[in-house]
Amino acid sequence: MTSSPLLWYLNRGTGVVLLVAFTATVVLGVLATGRSTTPLWPRFVTQGLHRSLAALSVFMLVAHVVSAVVDQYVDIRWWQAVVPFGGTYEPVWLAFGAVSLDLLAVIVATSLARSRVPHRVWFLVHLSAYAAWASAVVHGLFIGTDSDKGWMVSITVGCVVAVGLAVVARIVAVLNGKRVNRKRHDRNGHDGPRRPFGPQSGVERESRHADRTPARAGSTGGAS
Repeated sequence: MTSSPLLWYLNRGTGVVLLVAFTATVVLGVLATGRSTTPLWPRFVTQGLHRSLAALSVFMLVAHVVSAVVDQYVDIRWWQAVVPFGGTYEPVWLAFGAVSLDLLAVIVATSLARSRVPHRVWFLVHLSAYAAWASAVVHGLFIGTDSDKGWMVSITVGCVVAVGLAVVARIVAVLNGKRVNRKRHDRNGHDGPRRPFGPQSGVERESRHADRTPARAGSTGGAS
């Protein structure tokens, strides 16, 4: 173990980059789930960026944890980074970081084993990314050295607003989709029973044709 300004700055820098990358990952995950696409921004671009930013977030998380444990400026043991209790330095706020780390570890594990995990299980586990992100924000707000600086406050507020807008947009899209499906279902349910018996049905046209055919045949025979 050692203490050096390099490790301290590394821990602070990786924490800021991690927050921004994690936020972008969550936002793109919401957009990918909502099938949001445009001709200039196809869905595979969103998914590719989501995976790349997720990998960057994991890398930054590892660097952030290692630098915090190795640096002796504060007393953080390696097991306190994963166990959300028993911390010796800011135990409550450190616990939020541990919860975020644990949730992310489960998310990464299920993603790597996605082909062997039921889709519903994978989806439910991925929903915990919101809790992991929220825990990371709380952790940074109350344990971060620069959390009260103007530039850091701006970054944090921007991240919270970005995720909030993405979630609201997703909820609105889901509600609109349900309303459209309900209207379509009601319209089909109202019109469906009447179509087979309407004046334009094939059955009725064939019936009318069969009724008229003998009359035309009889009149032709009488004329001859």
